[in-house]
Amino acid sequence: MSEIQDLTVRVPPDMIQHWGWFLALGIGLLLLGFAAVVRSVRATVISMLFFGWLLVLAGGIEAVQAFLVGRWAGFFLHLAAAVLFLITGIVILRRPVFGAEVATIFMAMFFLISGLFQLVASLALRQPDWGWQALNGIITSLLGILVLAQWPASGLWVIGLFVGIDLIFRGWAWVALALDLRKM
Repeated sequence: MSEIQDLTVRVPPDMIQHWGWFLALGIGLLLLGFAAVVRSVRATVISMLFFGWLLVLAGGIEAVQAFLVGRWAGFFLHLAAAVLFLITGIVILRRPVFGAEVATIFMAMFFLISGLFQLVASLALRQPDWGWQALNGIITSLLGILVLAQWPASGLWVIGLFVGIDLIFRGWAWVALALDLRKM
């Protein structure tokens, strides 16, 4: 096997020339992220409404797909998916707070179970730097426990907070890219 001696990344000139647009995108995402963190309840409801509309759209597409496949064996599968998507989307659109509470409990259970799995796997396998994976498992499990301890109230703010944090990190990444492009 050969080793890589020199790995160069070629940045297209258009990216360098338009670094300001990347900076503007990053700043916009940062501002949206901070707004979502500060107004996490509103961000949760908006996120759930967006998700509900996506499910309704997916249900419509699945229904059209079901009738396009005709007598193929996948007809009932597409039709069942369409009905499931449509019903779930309509329920979320009519009761976004209830949808957020349900989504939050699923997220909390996912964090708890996946964190415990990471912790046990890191202790069992003891790979190099296994302590970081164990720490990640502990933090993820604690996050799940904290969200579960506050449920159903946490259903009002957790999703908006997580969306806000994600937007902040994405925005910061775009700002960093823009500043690097500016130096080129």
